[in-house]
Amino acid sequence: MSVKYGILTLLFRQKHHGYELKLELDSLLGIKGKINPGQIYTTLDRLIRDQLVSSPGLDDQERKLFELKPKGKDELEKWLLEPVPYYTTKEDFFFKWSCARKIHFVQEKQMLEQQKAVIIKEVMELTKLKTELLLQGDENKYLLITGMLLHLEADLNWINQVENRNR
Repeated sequence: MSVKYGILTLLFRQKHHGYELKLELDSLLGIKGKINPGQIYTTLDRLIRDQLVSSPGLDDQERKLFELKPKGKDELEKWLLEPVPYYTTKEDFFFKWSCARKIHFVQEKQMLEQQKAVIIKEVMELTKLKTELLLQGDENKYLLITGMLLHLEADLNWINQVENRNR
């Protein structure tokens, strides 16, 4: 989970102050955990330094506001379209997909298709390896690869369900 991209997602539609960002990020994470407020402000400082976010001033309660700059929008959209490698956790893609849904990302379908392509490529490579291991009689590695393939199949089924709900 990337605090950076979570913040960019939340600033996509409107300005927020730091505490609002913390609450919204906690909501985006769901049951996965809570964000340390210090991490929010450290990340905001880096985003301002990198010219992805700016601070237009204070709100009516004198809390510092933050807003997304065009460069930040481009960075977020680029990140959303990068498939998540399978060797990272599925939660990484789920978080990215949740961010895309939050901003009504128009390229969500492309994002899902690209992720499916990464998974299918991995399935093909692992299937070939599984066959080789079977021929070599390496049962332990064969069973490990079989388990990995089942996880990939479940991920593909989930993406297909998401795509079918969007139709």
